[in-house]
Amino acid sequence: MLATVPNDARYKMVEKTMKKLNYDRSALIETLHTAQETFGYLENETLKFIARRLKLPFAKVYGVATFYHFFRLKPKGKHTIVVCMGTACYIKNANKILERLEKKFNIKSGETTRDELISLISARCVGSCSLAPIAIYDNKTVGHLSIDEAEKEAEELTKC
Repeated sequence: MLATVPNDARYKMVEKTMKKLNYDRSALIETLHTAQETFGYLENETLKFIARRLKLPFAKVYGVATFYHFFRLKPKGKHTIVVCMGTACYIKNANKILERLEKKFNIKSGETTRDELISLISARCVGSCSLAPIAIYDNKTVGHLSIDEAEKEAEELTKC
């Protein structure tokens, strides 16, 4: 028998997605998307709830949530910077761009600044290798970045 749904409308939204997909284990990614849209990010309690309802090990749910860069385990900042770390970008110094931004904002990739202004994320690949190195500043894609240009684009976000 399935455990009861917590008395929180957000959990009911996640439950609705799982029910629509017959609680099938293959519903995991779609359920994680719904949960993130509903809660804003995926906290451990939400992941545990999904694991119980889909009858999956918590490690499996957590592993999927941490594998894909579009899932967040912490609240997102007002602005998001995604640095592509794919092979083409890495060869063209994406690692140095990421290091500069980490130093500038005093956070590591996957973290958000204390003032919740900037979230810094690294992606395995954003699929725009011809623009390497590339970063996405909120919804603005900037390619052929130098380290200084990457920092300048980041500074523009802090002015908004």
